[in-house]
Amino acid sequence: MPCALLSVSDKSGLVDFALGLAALGWDLVSTGGTARVLRDAGLSVRDVASITDFPEMLDGRVKTLHPAVHGALLARRDLPEHLQALANHAIAPIDLVAVNLYPFRETAARAGVAPDEVVEQIDIGGPSMLRSAAKNFASVWVVADPADYAQVIDALSAGAGDVEYRRRLAEKAFAHTAGYDAAIASWFAEQRHERFPEALTVCLERKQTLRYGENPGQRAALYLERRGEGVGRLVQRGGKELSFNNFLDLEGALMALDPFGDDPCCVIVKHTTPCGLAVGTDALDAYTRALACDPVSAFGSVIAFSTDVDERAANAISALFVECVVAPVFSETAIDMLGRKKNLRVLEGRIPRDATALDMKRVPGGFLVQDRASAIADEGEWTVVTERAPSPDEKRDLAFAWRAVRSVKSNAIVLVRSGATIGIGAGQMSRVDASFLAVHKARVAGHDTIGAAIGSDAFFPFRDSIDQLAEAGVRAIVQPGGSVRDAEVIAAANEHGIAMVFTGQRLFRH
Repeated sequence: MPCALLSVSDKSGLVDFALGLAALGWDLVSTGGTARVLRDAGLSVRDVASITDFPEMLDGRVKTLHPAVHGALLARRDLPEHLQALANHAIAPIDLVAVNLYPFRETAARAGVAPDEVVEQIDIGGPSMLRSAAKNFASVWVVADPADYAQVIDALSAGAGDVEYRRRLAEKAFAHTAGYDAAIASWFAEQRHERFPEALTVCLERKQTLRYGENPGQRAALYLERRGEGVGRLVQRGGKELSFNNFLDLEGALMALDPFGDDPCCVIVKHTTPCGLAVGTDALDAYTRALACDPVSAFGSVIAFSTDVDERAANAISALFVECVVAPVFSETAIDMLGRKKNLRVLEGRIPRDATALDMKRVPGGFLVQDRASAIADEGEWTVVTERAPSPDEKRDLAFAWRAVRSVKSNAIVLVRSGATIGIGAGQMSRVDASFLAVHKARVAGHDTIGAAIGSDAFFPFRDSIDQLAEAGVRAIVQPGGSVRDAEVIAAANEHGIAMVFTGQRLFRH
């Protein structure tokens, strides 16, 4: 009779799995709470102590750490000397292990949890059994994920000779224990407030494979740090599968919305940078104002809202070819209207900003790791550096420009009026080019630039951009300051009657 050892914290699907094993003639061995659940379901179960001939001890810290368990898992069935060793010590082989681990991540994430309570959720015996069984996958089934229970029963019913399937289960088990250990190491680093520990272990779980990467011919997949987090929180309410580039654009769109909180805001993103951004009275008003910035570039874009989308906004969006739309909530009528465009992806949900998360960028042979972009500098920290201070209306536009420019690729200049971008210069090699492009885009779209305000993600190294912007009628500028030629730049602003403020904060986005 084959033997299965079941010891799980997550008991979803456990009883059905055990019933399936029992129906196939398997002997069931279990521990603690798992055994109680199985017995309550009417199953015949042996305690692990019947194998080890040793009781559980230390409040359950020690129950499966025993040669009778690990010998039974690690013995190679194709080596007579291994089987003889089992016989010499009266150890019966264990042929399947179903283990999932103590809820360490969930416990550590609880507000106000005591460190001692977190430490008690560090599983020792569970990972040891998973690793022993996975190492001996040629003979032993290892099941770390309840989602695999039904397929394992089907495979056993068909015959236990599928070594390749057991190899995949072993791979999954090792990935599971690696992620578990990574979470523990990260928690210990957090306890000593170490942001960048000597070894940074990142464990990612594949959410889905993608049709291709940035270009056809490049294979790609989406991985998440934790299931159900980040873009995993979004629910797709319509349209075809999201592409690699859609996800990149979504990241840019959601980043652009972040500084505006719950204010009704709309951002239109193309190639990961905004081509229109505005606040408004509702979704339709914000969308209309954002679209007016650059309606040509909005073709084939990703659109994100910080507010709910109703049928009026959905009707306006439907008039434009759009790749995907994301909002906290869509009305059912809006879902129906947008769903008529079969290629439009509709995503619903919110992604809370995780200020503690790390930002990683790939370089050959490794990653660059940094904090997430910091919160926008408060207006109370700004310094007026020109003879003329901004008017109340100009100050409101400068506050909007400063929040908007953070999500634009460097070098970045945003030209704004009344809470909406009217021209965006992004990703240029020089700031004077970015300034020229912002003005040019505004004029092409039919916007009057006289009296507008601008935000710059970094300082102006020379006065040439100031002269250029003054010629376009710009009346107020917000920028970090910090150039060796700040005095020259301030003098140029004074010559043109421009109000300028320094924030002391650079907002590069490469």
